[in-house]
Amino acid sequence: MSLITVGTMAFDAIETPFGKVDKIIGGSATYVAWAASNFYQPIKQVSIVGGDFPSEEFDQLAARGVAFEGVEIVKEGKSFFWSGKYHLDMNNRDTLVTDLNVLEQFNPQMPESYQDCEYLMLGNLSPAIQQSVINQLRNRPKLIVMDTMNFWMDIALDDLKATLKMVDVLVVNDAEARQLSEEFSLVKAAKKIMAMGPKYLVVKKGEHGALLFHEDKIFSAPALPLEVVFDPTGAGDTFAGGFIGHIARTGDISFENMKTAIIVGSAMASFCVEKFGPERMKEISKEDIAMRMQAFAELANFETATV
Repeated sequence: MSLITVGTMAFDAIETPFGKVDKIIGGSATYVAWAASNFYQPIKQVSIVGGDFPSEEFDQLAARGVAFEGVEIVKEGKSFFWSGKYHLDMNNRDTLVTDLNVLEQFNPQMPESYQDCEYLMLGNLSPAIQQSVINQLRNRPKLIVMDTMNFWMDIALDDLKATLKMVDVLVVNDAEARQLSEEFSLVKAAKKIMAMGPKYLVVKKGEHGALLFHEDKIFSAPALPLEVVFDPTGAGDTFAGGFIGHIARTGDISFENMKTAIIVGSAMASFCVEKFGPERMKEISKEDIAMRMQAFAELANFETATV
């Protein structure tokens, strides 16, 4: 059995109040793989890159149990490129450049070796592509997790709603949850979105943590207060990678275990923001993750007072 992640493998140029980098590896599938591979292997990538994507990046991920038979390499093409500049509060950013390059021709084909998929992580891509991947799997995975964003709500809402009927978990931020549901209250928003198809909804709230909704249950996860947030790029994808990696490792798709998965995802995201791109994700050890998980446990640990 395997965990499949579908998304971009790309280049980013990033400027934050703490520094600037002109070209660094990025992409949703890249971040998911670096995070999830701490908990579960094999991970099978589905993506498209140009001939400019460095072979050493493939080698580093392959050493972590990541397979690339589902990654199309267009030797004469250029990889997807995104450039952005973050503001001082780091919650706001300006997109400066988006060059789709080979991503414009992305039409993923699932290899035979990917038909053992038990867990599917659909990164932020066109809903039509997300549907195509699901439809190519002969057996429905045990859990399908989907990420999306406001861009697809603006230009492909009907496709997005059709895809929502096919997945188990939707991961969005609070602004996206409000836009999709047309509700300001996140509780009301969650009910509306779950009625569209997903059994579970994860709402990311950046430095304010995350919420997990299922039926009438709600879990609120804290965010770890960090002294320095160096670069938030990829934090959401790293969160998703930690989330699905934990679920795949345990094989438990219950609400109770998803609560733990939210904390795991939050812990991984808290590492990601400490350096540019996925550089910090390449350094961390199992011991680092265990210590960070303990820090999260202590954040919400309290004794009930007698009234």
